[in-house]
Amino acid sequence: MHTLIICIDRDNDLGEKAKVASPIIGRAANIDAAVRLATVDPEDSDINTIFGGINVYDELKTKENDVEIVSIAGDKKVGVFADRLIAEQLDMIISQLQPHNAILVSDGAEDESVLPIIQSRLKVDSVHRIIVKQHENLESTYYIIKNAFNDPKISHTFFVPIGLVSLIYAISLYFDRPEIAAMAISAAIGLYMLYRGTGLDDAVSGFIASMTRSLYGGKITFVMYLAAIIISLIGTVRGGIALWDYYNEPILMGYLVLLMGYINASIGWYVLAAVMINIGKIFDLQLAKEEIGRHWSHPFFVIATGIFLWSGSTYLLVIRDAMQNYPIIDNGYQFVFLSMAVAVLIAVAGAWISARTEKQKNSKS
Repeated sequence: MHTLIICIDRDNDLGEKAKVASPIIGRAANIDAAVRLATVDPEDSDINTIFGGINVYDELKTKENDVEIVSIAGDKKVGVFADRLIAEQLDMIISQLQPHNAILVSDGAEDESVLPIIQSRLKVDSVHRIIVKQHENLESTYYIIKNAFNDPKISHTFFVPIGLVSLIYAISLYFDRPEIAAMAISAAIGLYMLYRGTGLDDAVSGFIASMTRSLYGGKITFVMYLAAIIISLIGTVRGGIALWDYYNEPILMGYLVLLMGYINASIGWYVLAAVMINIGKIFDLQLAKEEIGRHWSHPFFVIATGIFLWSGSTYLLVIRDAMQNYPIIDNGYQFVFLSMAVAVLIAVAGAWISARTEKQKNSKS
C-alpha cells in the first residue's frame, strides 16, 4: 500500500464514549465508528475528523491511488501514556499494511502534537486540519465557550487554579490573616504547576489505574499498594517530625541538615513500601504462571538505594553534630564504606538472580 490516511483521537473519545476499540482500519469501519460516536455525542469534533479523513480517502481513491484510512486513539488522560498507545498502534498498522507515506487528519493542535511520532516512522506528505464552521454571533460564541469548559481537559486546567486561589483567599479572610493570602496563593499555584509540569499527574493517574486493575483482577498487588500507601504516609510523618525537631534546635544547622534529617528518618519506610509493591508484582506473576525475569532485581536495587541514602544522610548528620554517633561502628569512614559495600553486594545479588532467571528462561525456549 502506498498512502495511509491517519485520523488521530488523542483523548480516546472513540473508546470512552462510543466504546469502539482502536485502531480502526478501513473506510466502512471508520464510518461505523463515526456514526456510533455521533449517536452518543453529536458535538464531538472527532466525528468531523473521521469524516474529513474519509473525504480525503475518497478524493485520492477516485484518482486511482493506493490508499487506506485508519483511526488511532490514545487515552483520556492525554500525555505520555496516550502517545505510547498511539505509537504502539501505529507500529502494528505499519507492520500490517506496509505504507510508504502518510497524511495526518486532525481537529486541532492537540492531536497534531503526535506528528513527530508519525514522522519518526513514516514520511508525512500532508497535515489536514478539520475546522468546524460556526455562526459568528454572540450566541454561538457563548455556546462554544460553554462547551469548552465542559471539556474535562480544559476545566481541569483553568478551574483548579482559580478554585485554589478562591479557597485560600477565603480561608485567610476567615482567620483574619489577609496578609498571608498572597504568599499562600503563590505557593499553591507553584505546587500545582510543578505537579502538572513535571508529569506527576500522569504518574498519579497511572498509579490509580494500576490499583484499579489490580482490584478488579483480584491480584495481591492491590493489597500491597494499600500497605505501601500507609507505610509511605508513616514515613512522611516520621520525616516531617525529624525535620521539625532539627528546625527547632537552638542553632539552625542549615537546610542541608533539615533535608538529611528528613531522608534519614523516612527512607526506611519508603524502601519498605517500594519493596512490598515489587513483592506483590512478583507474587502475581508467579500465580499467573508468567515469567518474572528482571522483576527479581527490583527489590534488591531498591534496598541498595535505601542503604546508600540512609548511610549518606547519617554521615552528614553526624559530622554536623546533628546526631551523636554512628550506628554499629563508631567511625565515619568505616561506617560509610561498610554501608556502601553491603549495598553493592545486595545490588549484585539482585542482578545475579535476575540474570540467572533470564538465562534459564532462554535455555528453556
